[in-house]
Amino acid sequence: MKSFSWLIILGVCFVAAWHGEAGDTDEAPMEETERQALYSAIQGFVGNWWNGSDLYPDPCGWTPIQGVSCDLFDGLWYVTTLNVGPVHENSLVCSANPVFTPHVFKLTHLKSLSFFGCFVSPPQNPIMIPPESWGNLAESLESLEFRSNPGLVGQIPSCFGQLVNLQSLVILENGLSGNVPPNIGSLPNLKRLVLVGNSLTGPIPDSFSGLSKLLILDLSSNSLSGPLTSALGGLTSLLKLDLSNNLLEGKLPMELGKLKNLTLLDLRNNKLSGGLTQSLESMCSLQELILANNPIGRDLRILEWEKLQGLVTLDLSQMGLTGDIPESISKLKKLRFLGLSNNHLSGHISPELATLPSINALYVNGNNFTGELKFSKWFYGKMQRRFGAWDNPGLCYRTESLSTSHKPLGVKPCQEQGNVVNEPSSEAKLGAGRVEQNVHFMTSLGCSRHGGGYYGLWCPFLVEIVMLLLIVLKRY
Repeated sequence: MKSFSWLIILGVCFVAAWHGEAGDTDEAPMEETERQALYSAIQGFVGNWWNGSDLYPDPCGWTPIQGVSCDLFDGLWYVTTLNVGPVHENSLVCSANPVFTPHVFKLTHLKSLSFFGCFVSPPQNPIMIPPESWGNLAESLESLEFRSNPGLVGQIPSCFGQLVNLQSLVILENGLSGNVPPNIGSLPNLKRLVLVGNSLTGPIPDSFSGLSKLLILDLSSNSLSGPLTSALGGLTSLLKLDLSNNLLEGKLPMELGKLKNLTLLDLRNNKLSGGLTQSLESMCSLQELILANNPIGRDLRILEWEKLQGLVTLDLSQMGLTGDIPESISKLKKLRFLGLSNNHLSGHISPELATLPSINALYVNGNNFTGELKFSKWFYGKMQRRFGAWDNPGLCYRTESLSTSHKPLGVKPCQEQGNVVNEPSSEAKLGAGRVEQNVHFMTSLGCSRHGGGYYGLWCPFLVEIVMLLLIVLKRY
């Protein structure tokens, strides 16, 4: 009985404690103006059918909205995260005609705001990012993202430059156009700037030199033009720089060498020219260097490549490069991918490239290399189609002990080239044999090769008659 009594007492205490927690929740409700602002903002995106009536006791209570998070400020709940679109399986899905309402900018404790797959309307019903009111979120907002919203058009609002606490700005695969606002370069705390897959035009702002805390800068797949600004050298904290698939032109600025922490430099598919810059040697942390499909030109040997010991990927394809492959490239022990295809490189291909311990893709096709490939059967077997050496007319390989599966694609065997270039044809061999036989017959008949007079004139004629008779007799 005593045990039973103790169970009753514990049960009463548990219920009292539970009610106390419920009372605490009731004592810390969401402020009504905050609740109404949130509901109105969500209705603008998903439609008026949603009214939050199934949430208890509020959006931050026991049945919260997926994609919405809250925190306590002065004893009241405020929204700190708002993710709009199908971020989670049970997230609210945007309507066919979503709109920004001014209520979004009343959520003044908001730290993270994102829109994913929400604005997908056709061109006849475009949506623009509101160009004003972002200053209301200046003190709180740390992350702002627009991902996969093809119906989102217009320009990036210049008032994004007022978001002084912003650490991450991601505008990925939308329909935005126009120039990159220069005042984004005045965001002192920005660590990630991704403006990929839009239709942005114009130059990269010089003001970006002020982004001293920036770790990731990705402006790829736009229509940015003009020269690479030397201001990029001011981004001394940068880890990744991707400006690929744009219309950038001019020389590689020497200031790139100041990016000592950079691990990725991707400038492929632009219009850069003027040769490689020796300052690239200073980028000691570089792991991926991708400059393919730029008319950069000039000599590949300008750099001491062994100084870039961290390189894993080196893609210099289709750049108009000249000269031969520097031996220093064969000292890059971490290199996995080497792309030198479709240039004007010449000379011999060093067998030292096959000794790179990590290499698993090597492309030297489309150049003017000559001579014999001196790679092993093991190397060809390891690389297979990841070794490309075709379209080098003067290149050949040794056939000894190579099976069909190990033969380098599009390269001729050295023996075949030797037969054409160094050895006489079969007809020439037959003719030479006949000459040699004539000499032997002339000698056996007493005709000297250098003899003169009557016998000297007639001996060759007699020899030919004898040779013809021997051929006829052999047939019959």
